Amino acid sequence: MGGGSFDGMKPFDAALAKMRKICLSLPETKETPTWGQPHFRVGEKIFSGIGLEKGVISVGFKLEMDHADAMVRRPGFSRAPYVGHKGWVSADVEVVRDWDELRALIHESYRLIAPKKLVARWKSERGTTDPGRPVRRKRAPRKA
Repeated sequence: MGGGSFDGMKPFDAALAKMRKICLSLPETKETPTWGQPHFRVGEKIFSGIGLEKGVISVGFKLEMDHADAMVRRPGFSRAPYVGHKGWVSADVEVVRDWDELRALIHESYRLIAPKKLVARWKSERGTTDPGRPVRRKRAPRKA
């Protein structure tokens, strides 16, 4: 099916299903309707959200300022309304179609927003020191 949908779902519903899978797999998270759109919280703090405005589906997340400055230079990324000056970025999911990249960005947002104890627990559960990135195992040296 075209338009970014899967399994016959409408594009927004498909994107929301992906967001739920990413966000709700993180420790102590929940979905809440905020400003009429689905947002994801850790405790009472928002770390990501998805919205539909004028036919554009966008995902929002907070990044380190230098990272946010770099991302908004790329097609499909922009500073989020009202909070962009604090590192919040919006991604148009019809332009930015790489959900593995979006997952890493959402994970960075969670890491920045969640209490340090939760982030430490998440790191230990994932077996990595950087939960925003996939775990890479060292290869065994080649035998000559």
